[in-house]
Amino acid sequence: MSATMRIPLLEVADLSMRFGGLLAVDGIDFSVGQQEVFAIIGPNGAGKTTVFNCISGFYRPAGGSIKLNGVATAGLPSHLVARKGLVRTFQNIRLFKSLTVVENLLVAQHTQVDTNLFSGLLKLPRYRRAEREALDRAIYWLDRVGLMALANRGAGTLSYGHQRRLEIARCMITQPRLLLLDEPAAGLNPQEKVDLQLLIDRLRREDQVAVLLIEHDMSLIMTISDRILVMEHGKSIVTGTPHAVRNDERVIKAYLGEE
Repeated sequence: MSATMRIPLLEVADLSMRFGGLLAVDGIDFSVGQQEVFAIIGPNGAGKTTVFNCISGFYRPAGGSIKLNGVATAGLPSHLVARKGLVRTFQNIRLFKSLTVVENLLVAQHTQVDTNLFSGLLKLPRYRRAEREALDRAIYWLDRVGLMALANRGAGTLSYGHQRRLEIARCMITQPRLLLLDEPAAGLNPQEKVDLQLLIDRLRREDQVAVLLIEHDMSLIMTISDRILVMEHGKSIVTGTPHAVRNDERVIKAYLGEE
């Protein structure tokens, strides 16, 4: 692992989350370095998505700390977490399916476009310039994810794989430092999974973004991840490299059971 990856971008310490009497996440610790691909895996019900929801501001943790680039974010609402450079996709794709592909990317920039109501109503040069820049960014990201030819198609008419790409582009157009992907390979065919792997690698190398992902596809996880956290029943079993995790007896027990 490079020196860059060892610099913590995200630090999670003693994270816990309760739902009534259920302790869904119990004392989770991990960090994600800059430009690192870090995966969280575990059986269904292990608490992976709950960790994601705490980090991205959809849940307020019951305990522990979360720091993004050294700034405490635990308990902040999701829109403020996003402004600090952490964005996410969801297991169930959440595009604006009635809008076109390019319109989805324009909407995603609404908090970044430097304009106001007055200049918008009068179509002042400042407003027209901001509109043009937003469209340029949208075109750039459509090209990056291979969707340029589909720019004017309705987002809801895209194939599942193309919708996943559009969702990632919608995140990346906000220029995040950390991208959270919730089961990005779900529903993809073998070639689409290869394309996804290549896209994640390009984002890390060319856009200097770190990636934190939840995924059940072990082939993808073992190929693309720098480090992996394995969870079971809300607790951490082990954190390590793909090689270390693959050969850890505790991980084998959690997935396959004991004789």
